[in-house]
Amino acid sequence: MLMMDCCLPGRAHRWGCWTPARVLPTPNPWLGLGPCDLGNNFPGPAVCLPPFLLSVASGPVLERCPRTLDASLEHELRPERPLQPLLWGSCQPSLPRPQHRADGTSTYKQHRRTPSSSSTLAYSPRDEEDSMTLYGAPDELLLSVQPPISTPRRSDSAISVRSLHSESSMSLRSTFSLPEEEEEPEPLVFAEQPSVKLCCQLCCGVFKDPVITTCGHTFCRRCALKSEKCPVDNAKLTVVVNNIAVAEQIGELFIHCRHGCRVVGAGKPSVFEVDPRGCPFTIKLSARKDHEGSCDYRPVRCPNNPSCPPLLKMNLEAHLKECEHIKCPHSKYGCTFIGNQDTYETHLETCRFEGLKEFLQQTDDRFHEMHVALAQKDQEIAFLRSMLGKLSEKIDQLEKSLELKFDVLDENQSKLSEDLMEFRRDASMLNDELSHINARLNMGILGSYDPQQIFKCKGTFVGHQGPVWCLCVYSMGDLLFSGSSDKTIKVWDTCTTYKCQKTLEGHDGIVLALCIQGCKLYSGSADCTIIVWDIQNLQKVNTIRAHDNPVCTLVSSHNMLFSGSLKAIKVWDIVGTELKLKKELTGLNHWVRALVAAQSYLYSGSYQTIKTSGGSVYSIAVTNHHIVCGTYENLIHVWDIESKEQVRTLTGHVGTVYALAVISTPDQTKVFSASYDRSLRVWSMDNMICTQTLLRHQGSVTALAVSRGRLFSGAVDSTVKVWTC
Repeated sequence: MLMMDCCLPGRAHRWGCWTPARVLPTPNPWLGLGPCDLGNNFPGPAVCLPPFLLSVASGPVLERCPRTLDASLEHELRPERPLQPLLWGSCQPSLPRPQHRADGTSTYKQHRRTPSSSSTLAYSPRDEEDSMTLYGAPDELLLSVQPPISTPRRSDSAISVRSLHSESSMSLRSTFSLPEEEEEPEPLVFAEQPSVKLCCQLCCGVFKDPVITTCGHTFCRRCALKSEKCPVDNAKLTVVVNNIAVAEQIGELFIHCRHGCRVVGAGKPSVFEVDPRGCPFTIKLSARKDHEGSCDYRPVRCPNNPSCPPLLKMNLEAHLKECEHIKCPHSKYGCTFIGNQDTYETHLETCRFEGLKEFLQQTDDRFHEMHVALAQKDQEIAFLRSMLGKLSEKIDQLEKSLELKFDVLDENQSKLSEDLMEFRRDASMLNDELSHINARLNMGILGSYDPQQIFKCKGTFVGHQGPVWCLCVYSMGDLLFSGSSDKTIKVWDTCTTYKCQKTLEGHDGIVLALCIQGCKLYSGSADCTIIVWDIQNLQKVNTIRAHDNPVCTLVSSHNMLFSGSLKAIKVWDIVGTELKLKKELTGLNHWVRALVAAQSYLYSGSYQTIKTSGGSVYSIAVTNHHIVCGTYENLIHVWDIESKEQVRTLTGHVGTVYALAVISTPDQTKVFSASYDRSLRVWSMDNMICTQTLLRHQGSVTALAVSRGRLFSGAVDSTVKVWTC
């Protein structure tokens, strides 16, 4: 509510001394006047408001003035006709007037109903002086002007109201949620009509747990949470804070005791009225629980026998004197006596249990102590069981943790063992190589070994998602092609950017072989096809279903393409982008893994094609003077190209020799070998010795290619490394 100060000439005023002044009429009795209405409706002089009152926007506007009410104010406040009894939801109630003590404080007292009391509310000028009530501390000042009413009293025709209130409605709850179930309505009959300002606009009833919303108006909490928009300004309703001042005013209202009310009719919801035969007291709503708990009109049951008719508390004592169902206090021990008060006293003199009552009482006490001790033991047992369960869970967790740690330890131990074995194998290889070199030096056979021509890794191409199985170099454009298990072919720039230029996709299986003829790239795959690619634009131009099994190797010569697979070699004529099958070479007994075309000859390697202990041939290389092949049994065999006789067997690798490559110069010829043991070896063909071992790959080395003195190696670790002197 707004409060205003009238600055009278020649008189100083201080905030806090408020007297009732003129109540300004408003178009809407619910809204009162806001700050924007002062200029148009206020008839007095200029006003100023304290800062803590500028945000309040409900109730009548008061001007601060020392004078008393004049006749015009009396005319505005006086009702034209007597107020009528209020049903719940009426919009014309008024606040009850407080009783004033001698010390100046205000309170409400209980009043008894008298036959002469009336439900009509009388008005007198004296009531105007008492019509103002100040609630709250100075920092939460709330000034309320109340219409004149009579002293709270009760009558037989008192106000009948349908109640949604309960004792809990006066509690200041901090949450904004609705209860899940509706509570049963309690009788709520007001002694006098509540003020219209204490009624909610949504349910048209006295506020139940009043709250202030974001629009500045006050509603019941339940109404504010159920409704979406304010009925006054159509704003969205959101609960902000409890309206403590209004809740306290409602708590000061006088109501009839619930034991003095009765239900009218059998409709839903229930409607209550005053019961002239019930409790005659009126009490404050906030003190309802205390009174009703000790009310003499409260219904009770006979403690002797539940079948006795219902009683009022004030009649219980008289009933007990006449009750015919009084039991002997020793009935729990087996006494069957039932009688009235007179026979009860006579029975106690002759009851056989009366002389033993001390013993029986001690026995009961002992039993009670034993029950308490037993309950405590049960609690202790339950606690110990819960602790045992927790300890069992903890032990299970520790066992699982230990198992995981043991598994990790075993895994690390096995990994360390493998690493140790690998280191020992590498050390053995180095020792063998060193002893071989020392033996050659002692024999004086140095050959053309040049200690300055040492190959070093200059870089690594990374990009494949699987092992690299084949490599091919296009020297015209300094391009390197690599085929992988990820079913793709990557094109690498080996001259300028050293990056992947493009990824060729088209195969449905592992890319196992690559070959270049002119400006065309041919790729063989485990999907049994050969794809023709145009190197100029790096596009697929043709796909040929070549074999019934994976295409393991490809080589080209004299405008022909040779493809190796299981027990077969096919010869294809290259006609543009087409491949015409010319002939199929048979007679092989296993996979053809190696093909080399040189000096008008085609060299192929397969299972047991070498009549030695070398096993299957996995790789072939041809120099000007020798034929070199790598085998499954870790060996490299060397034959004379003219006589076709074996001249040397090179040892050193400890795994299958997957690939061979040759770099020839006028001065010397070097052969490079790639092996399953993750190493590359450099062999001098002048004296047939290993001049260098290259160890940089993390997996088996499976493919080799040479271009312009550079060596490219592909491995199972999905990388391609570049080696130069």
